[in-house]
Amino acid sequence: MITVAYQSRDVYFLKTFGSRLRQYRLHQRMTQEELAELAGFSRSYYTEIETGKRNISLLNIRRLAEALDIPVKDLFDFPFE
Repeated sequence: MITVAYQSRDVYFLKTFGSRLRQYRLHQRMTQEELAELAGFSRSYYTEIETGKRNISLLNIRRLAEALDIPVKDLFDFPFE
């Protein structure tokens, strides 16, 4: 298994993305399990995304946006450093 060392700005980005995702999930009154199921993920995989521990693919980002019924761009509506 290859381990990737992230820079602090990468960690910030992943955690901020996860936080943004959490905001949308809670706004729609979904549990992690419900959103994970809608997007086709396991709950543990989804939890790693939301906590910033997982760097996901563009296709999985699209699946999350579709499950939340929002445009993909809305998931990136936060300041980048």
